[in-house]
Amino acid sequence: MPIGFAQDKLQDRLIDEIKQIPNDKLAEVYDLLHYFRLGLVHGQQPQEPPSQRPIGLAKGMFEVPASFFEPLPDDLLDAFEGKP
Repeated sequence: MPIGFAQDKLQDRLIDEIKQIPNDKLAEVYDLLHYFRLGLVHGQQPQEPPSQRPIGLAKGMFEVPASFFEPLPDDLLDAFEGKP
């Protein structure tokens, strides 16, 4: 915003510009403004990335049965492959 340019005048200019947008484009302009505003709000509070969980938290809590490695029955395999 230029120095000395009052915020209310800028808002008036924006409203005047919006009034000139064809009705079939208003939804696009709204989406743009809305997501821009949300980005500003979210951008003010930087979130720390979630910390990674340590490897092996469930160690010893369960055991994979030997049958897990056996081939699937044909009807179940067909269902996974989208066959009738």
